[in-house]
Amino acid sequence: MRVLVLCWEYPPVIAGGLARHVEGLSRALSAEGVEVHVLTRGQAHGEDSGTSRRGVRVHRLALPEPPARIEPFIDWVAVMNERLAAAGAALAEDWGFDLVHSHDWLVADSARACARRLERPWVVTVHATEHGRHQGWVHRHPQSAIHRAERAMAREADHLITCSRYMRDHVADVFGVGRQRITALRNGIELEPPRAALAGPGRAALAGPGRATLAGPAPGFSTPLKACSSRYVGVGSTGHSWKSCRRLSKTTSTRSVWPTHWSPSPRTRWAWTSMTQPRPSR
Repeated sequence: MRVLVLCWEYPPVIAGGLARHVEGLSRALSAEGVEVHVLTRGQAHGEDSGTSRRGVRVHRLALPEPPARIEPFIDWVAVMNERLAAAGAALAEDWGFDLVHSHDWLVADSARACARRLERPWVVTVHATEHGRHQGWVHRHPQSAIHRAERAMAREADHLITCSRYMRDHVADVFGVGRQRITALRNGIELEPPRAALAGPGRAALAGPGRATLAGPAPGFSTPLKACSSRYVGVGSTGHSWKSCRRLSKTTSTRSVWPTHWSPSPRTRWAWTSMTQPRPSR
């Protein structure tokens, strides 16, 4: 199978967590024998036509840095999609893909155009929604424009993927999409053996990598902190509820460790040797 993946960020161009998600998924699919082509943006100067990156062919378009303000950003996204759609059409002539897979609304227009041109299925992973980011306040521009784009994307795609059951229900309710059209697939992690308990004989050690953020009703770091009496390792210091999680850990029987940064150094690699790793999303 040959898959065309469209996203607005891919390492080393990183704006958030989506880049890492797409990179990990693309590499995993490639390892399973799927031929993956990623079409994305690059730096402002110079384009990249199909460089292989760890088994994945990456096609980059030279685009200026996105504006910080939301309204110019929406215009910038429209230009990006025009460029991606044209590049996708050229790639389709050369490669004839079996599936088009895009991530979030930012590349929905170009992905839709590529899928329709190829007459192939269009799969969308919905990582987040404007409705969720703004607690339902999407009635005024520019939030309303993004919400409309997401709704059209969700309703027109052949199938949707979310990274948790919570997001599956959210997408179904907000966009009026049948749950049978949505598959919840949790994010994967890469573990390096050996794995050994850290808390000592008879006690389990748990590691919770991720950002300590408030995500509405979705379970977060507070859930394992309240539930376990073992050593809990919260990796990373980013997120606006990080201090709250640290305070909570002091009021429970959990012995928590919160390293200040996540890196592959010996200081933090031990977090991956824990016996269990609870995930923030369900």
